[in-house]
Amino acid sequence: MKYSAILLTASIIIFSLETNGQHKALLEPVDIFDLEYVNNPRISPDGQMIVYERNYFDIQTDKKYSNLWIINVDGSENRPLTTGNQNDFNATWSNEQKTIFYQSNTDGTTQIYKMWLDQGNIAKLSNTQRSQSEMVVSPDGRWIAFSMFVPAAGKSFAQLPAKPEGAKWNDPPIYIDELVYRRDGAGYAKPGHQQLFLLSTEGGSPVQLTTTAYDHGGKLSWSMDSRSIYFSANIREDADFQPINSELYQIDIQTKEVNQLTDRIGPDFSPIISSDGKSIAYLGFDDKRQGYQVVRLYIYDITSKKSREVTAGIDNDIYDINWRRDGKGIYFLYDENGNTKIGFITLNGKMSNIAANVGGTDLGRPYNSGSYSVASNGSLAYTFSTPDHPADIVFVDAKSRETRLTDLNRDFFHFKKLGEVEEIWFESSYDKQKIQGWVIKPPDFDPNKKYPLLLEIHGGPFANYGDRFSVELQLYAAAGYVVLYTNPRGSTSYGKEFGNLIHHDYPNHDYEDLISGVDAMLDQGYINEDKLYVTGGSGGGVLTAWIVGHTDRFTAAVVAKPVINWYSFVLNADMSSFFVDYWFPGKPWDQLDNYMKRSPISYVGNVTTPTMLLTGEEDYRTPISETEQYYKALKLQKVETAMVRIPGASHGIAARPSNLIAKVVYILKWFETHGK
Repeated sequence: MKYSAILLTASIIIFSLETNGQHKALLEPVDIFDLEYVNNPRISPDGQMIVYERNYFDIQTDKKYSNLWIINVDGSENRPLTTGNQNDFNATWSNEQKTIFYQSNTDGTTQIYKMWLDQGNIAKLSNTQRSQSEMVVSPDGRWIAFSMFVPAAGKSFAQLPAKPEGAKWNDPPIYIDELVYRRDGAGYAKPGHQQLFLLSTEGGSPVQLTTTAYDHGGKLSWSMDSRSIYFSANIREDADFQPINSELYQIDIQTKEVNQLTDRIGPDFSPIISSDGKSIAYLGFDDKRQGYQVVRLYIYDITSKKSREVTAGIDNDIYDINWRRDGKGIYFLYDENGNTKIGFITLNGKMSNIAANVGGTDLGRPYNSGSYSVASNGSLAYTFSTPDHPADIVFVDAKSRETRLTDLNRDFFHFKKLGEVEEIWFESSYDKQKIQGWVIKPPDFDPNKKYPLLLEIHGGPFANYGDRFSVELQLYAAAGYVVLYTNPRGSTSYGKEFGNLIHHDYPNHDYEDLISGVDAMLDQGYINEDKLYVTGGSGGGVLTAWIVGHTDRFTAAVVAKPVINWYSFVLNADMSSFFVDYWFPGKPWDQLDNYMKRSPISYVGNVTTPTMLLTGEEDYRTPISETEQYYKALKLQKVETAMVRIPGASHGIAARPSNLIAKVVYILKWFETHGK
């Protein structure tokens, strides 16, 4: 882990003196291991100190780790609280500010720890066999609530005969009768459910609060008297067939009695209690079975047992909510035109902006991300990012004055040069819809030269790129490409109407949006029209495969973790019931034409573009069988193709740094091979 410029080697210092910063080196794939970023800055109740997670990558173990650091809000005394190749996270201040609680996997499984800040003494409070979810400390400081998976006995469908002593038979069959039997990133489901637990802040044995055969969890919130816990759950016999229909519940920690608070068709989640204990703020929406539905903010009155919406005038998703100390309003995150912002809204719906450029915790691609926390006096801390750096901490005082407290990668970027990022807007050739995008120019860009263009397409499709740091896209620019990334129709942060332009119509006219972006770049005069390249992952993989099936303008393409055949996809993906009910007008055997019309496999006969495919072998979101179908189809068509399989990787290919490096290197090599 890097601590400061003090650790720079003498050779690098000499290099700096000799060049005086005029000849910085280009970014290289292995440089990923040198980057750091902050996450989850937790400001103390009095607004004077911030504990945060400092994330780094270890080149020997090929993993990301995080340690806890603390800094004063004036930027002084920035120092580590924990060290070592482990993940320390979710720091929570005690009321008196003398201790913090946090979670760490230093012993293999996630456990709960308590640290005394004056001396740095640490006590391990839990010793569970399995990792816990995010913990929440009660207002009186006596209890910690969390959820944890509790296994159940597996089902036995048939009784096998006893094997003879010493016989070496195969393991018995695995009997599955659930709709959701595997999840991306988790593998095949084991019998059991998430249950709620209670642990004393002095340690001891956790007490299990719930026992029913349903998953309990999500974001937890304590009542102000510390006698009950609020949570969300989908407690229905047909929960697998209504995957987003959750409600809010309250559980008494003494009697373990559960009380249902909300009841509507649609998700209700992320409850958080007001300081006076009279109201619960939470998120959700009335389910209209659309592909994109805007998440709203609601207030539940505990006395009247009625809810009301307070963000009707905001046409973008609300998330990560926190009450102001006086209970007169709520802070939240939202995305607007590819930028993540902190907003504040009063109980009568009057909104104001607090800060922008929140993010920088997703280093691979410029997706929305980031976090913040609020002190009792109204000051706050958040993760700040722009296209030239990952997340650092910004402090905002009670008078809205901002101070950047950290610059973790200052030493790194002192010797490395990035491509300049600029925002563009253009019209779609389909319907004149205005589309936003960003361009990264190669370092030392010369407008009089002609550059190859690389169109990189985001996944989702209901997601957004923005003016945030992206090491992957910067590496493409460092290799000499002008990189174009956009938010075509269906992207979030532009309102409900724009997001639902692809409802039951994806992919289709997002193709014109993307091609119009390419044409807008050609109009700039510095793009070589004979060297156009395209790539994207997940939903971006879908659109990349769609593009090469509809045009031969691109020199080469890389399709990452795609859906190729919607019929086979919805029967293999881990979220089958959601995709069938929200992305299509019916089941595939009842809507065959609709499914196949929107499947890239239907247009494989048109493909002439050299196309490589790249997918994780343990991807259960867009299973590798989709990639294999397209690879075999391209082979039968005698199109130049290759299949790259990432061992052990799920849908999040870049979970390990070396996988992100491999992705970039293979994409660049494919484009280089077909660009001569």
